[in-house]
Amino acid sequence: MLLLRPLLTLAAFVLALAAPPVSAAPGAVVTTPQVRAELVVHAPEGLGAGRPMALGLLLRHQPGWHSYWKNPGDSGLPTTFAWTLPEGAAAGDIRWPTPQRLPVGPLMNFGYDGTLLLPVPLSLADGFKAERLDVTLHAEWLVCKEVCIPESGDFVLSLPREQAIAAHAAEFAAAEAARPVPAAGATASARIDGQAVVVEVQGLPADWQGAALDVLPATAGALRNAAVPQASWSGSTWTARLEIDAQRTEAPPALELVLVRDGVPAGLELTAAVAGAWPPVAEAGAGAEAVAPPAAPPADTSLALALALAFGGGLLLNLMPCVFPVLSLKVLGFAAHAHDRAKLLAGGLAYTLGVVVSFVALAGLLLALRAGGEQLGWGFQLQQPGVVAALALLFTLIGLNLAGVFEFGSVLPSSWAAARARHPLVDSLLTGVLAVAVASPCTAPFMGASLGVAVTLPPAQALTVFAALGLGMAAPYLLASAWPRLAGALPRPGVWMAHFKVVMAFPMFATVVWLVWVLGQQTGIDGAAALLALLVALAFAAWAFGSRSLGVRARTGFGLLALALFGATLAWALPAWREAPPAATAAVEADWQPWSAERAAQALAEGKPVFVDFTAAWCVTCQVNKRTTLARDEVLAEFRARGVVLLRADWTRRDAAITAELARLGRSGVPVYALYTPGGAAPRVLSEILSPAEVREMLAELPAVGAPA
Repeated sequence: MLLLRPLLTLAAFVLALAAPPVSAAPGAVVTTPQVRAELVVHAPEGLGAGRPMALGLLLRHQPGWHSYWKNPGDSGLPTTFAWTLPEGAAAGDIRWPTPQRLPVGPLMNFGYDGTLLLPVPLSLADGFKAERLDVTLHAEWLVCKEVCIPESGDFVLSLPREQAIAAHAAEFAAAEAARPVPAAGATASARIDGQAVVVEVQGLPADWQGAALDVLPATAGALRNAAVPQASWSGSTWTARLEIDAQRTEAPPALELVLVRDGVPAGLELTAAVAGAWPPVAEAGAGAEAVAPPAAPPADTSLALALALAFGGGLLLNLMPCVFPVLSLKVLGFAAHAHDRAKLLAGGLAYTLGVVVSFVALAGLLLALRAGGEQLGWGFQLQQPGVVAALALLFTLIGLNLAGVFEFGSVLPSSWAAARARHPLVDSLLTGVLAVAVASPCTAPFMGASLGVAVTLPPAQALTVFAALGLGMAAPYLLASAWPRLAGALPRPGVWMAHFKVVMAFPMFATVVWLVWVLGQQTGIDGAAALLALLVALAFAAWAFGSRSLGVRARTGFGLLALALFGATLAWALPAWREAPPAATAAVEADWQPWSAERAAQALAEGKPVFVDFTAAWCVTCQVNKRTTLARDEVLAEFRARGVVLLRADWTRRDAAITAELARLGRSGVPVYALYTPGGAAPRVLSEILSPAEVREMLAELPAVGAPA
């Protein structure tokens, strides 16, 4: 059995080195491919108590991109500010300009495109006498086009107190002119009428009376944003019937509204107290057109059923391609102790303990991070290039050791070797740890539903489900180690074991090929080349320190050279692993498009079914399904014949939107294959091991697209 402790230590060391770098010192401007953001100030009379002063974030969106209002609508997030100011200085709330409607398929959002200034009032106390005002802002915004990208920036300004500042006077004036103003003299009331709120407004300005008006809800979570208001005039009274959201999350006692008139940049602010009781949520949208609901796990999925599914999924996990390298290690261990039943059984128990503890520890980390607000799912660790690189280094060392390039006895201190002789079960336990590290990206049949349920359970029950998953994965080895007939079927130890050990090196090297490809998908060709160079340096170091054919002086000289080469290569590799390739998200086959919630919603609104492949480069099962089923010409032809829109949700790197959609489907890992159909029906989720027959059966239920006339 291999000695894995030093290898796992090396992997942890590389992972620590691959941690993200500390960000550079911020300035007044942050530029992304989608937005140029600048912290600006307006103080035409200089800084001082009682003078007109304002701060603001100036966003210049690239064409087609937009950000969101304080009520973003059906999707999106509002821009947020966190200020750091010296004592005696204070920044107020954002003075939001009047937004525009941003329709996306059946959804409706509210926001801005083009040039946008979000101003906030600035005030100074009478006793503020500092020569300069140091301003720090951390801003976060969501910018969307066909995809949505959460962005943030840290901004710093140092302003002289007595100097007048008016470089952006025009932008501040335009923002003030577009800010909704209170409707002076107007009164508004609202009442519940079935599944709608009826709003009546009297006393609007004379030039607004009789005009076509739109109404935007500043209060989020109560009204159906996409519904067209049914508005009319009766004399000087304007009445609008606003549909209640079928999935509302709020029942406010008053509604804040903004009336909008074509050609007028600033809307009118109104607050209408709501008379009557809001209908129950179950009744609010009866008969209303609903957006496709999530395919959540069945409500009657009990803990016992989740445990059974997890155990069965763990059993089947041994058949997944991810686990083949670990199968090689276990077969080698069985061969070494085939006729020592006590050692075989003890090794099986230690391996089982390593698997179960690792699954529970990894699940505990996942649940803790999710509780802290992180959008993560199963297999999240391989979304980090540093972890992928560390595993590639680890499997390279294992393969070199099996191939006889070096021996651990020539590298490790004698005390380590003695400890290994006294505690051989530790190697079996660490083999279980390695098995989980390699197998965790895979999702076997039955695992998807059980893990989807697990992440919604209380922590103790969730960890029990993951423990059952580990028991299922370890069960075949535990039973085999306790079955005397298996030992009798294996040949006696002999020369054949030395050859068998070398043969087992090649599955390790094949795993390294896969890991290099995964890292290349995450970071581009430069990242893959950097990893290959590091693997060459590692192989040289393993030979220099572990070869028994070298003398002490030669080993010292080659060893120092190897360490220098490894360090230099690692320093070159780390920056390449931290940067994503510019076109990583655009690499989609001809028949497939990148997934986004907006793109899926738009296709459904056009009456087209949507098939989504939730995948990742580090998911071997995903790649097998892609080549054996989804890439077949006859399968793609049937998709075209049924007019199905094919979307690929690539989860290779962390993506909060994909994580959220997986949660809607009751899943926490990939692969997941889902068919969405127009009309609001729940998505149909296919099995993790995909076959052409299953896809054809699914497509047979869809109508064929009529041939053009």
